[in-house]
Amino acid sequence: MGMIANSMVMGLEDSLPGTEGIYRLIEKTMNSRSTKVRIWAITSLGNSGDPRAVRSLIACCQDQDPEIRIRAIEGLKNLRSGRSVEALADRLRDKDELPEIRLRAAATLASIRSFGAIRELRNRYSDTGEDEEIRAFVGSELDQLHFR
Repeated sequence: MGMIANSMVMGLEDSLPGTEGIYRLIEKTMNSRSTKVRIWAITSLGNSGDPRAVRSLIACCQDQDPEIRIRAIEGLKNLRSGRSVEALADRLRDKDELPEIRLRAAATLASIRSFGAIRELRNRYSDTGEDEEIRAFVGSELDQLHFR
């Protein structure tokens, strides 16, 4: 990270977890031109425990950059919000998505444990047209939850 980005990051760290700090992180997540700054902001939002972070992390699940999508899914796993189930299900259902991202989406759905999350995992597991690696992983997640 450059000198300016480092000083900006340090300034954001000092202001967390207050309201202003969360909104500054959200702004950096959505608008920074620097991928490194966005990744840092996404990670910080995921670790914040603040429900205001969920909407921005959901939006990042649609980003063109796979690293941004991965970090957003990790952040949503930390927050475990039922509001993220549909975005995570979309990532899991997308057969053109990178397998690593699909697997992380499945793990995040399992960690949320809501009715909708479990239903989506069961749907993926029962889909015989689904990739075998994905089905096996989803089956193992369902087994751990005792929901298969």
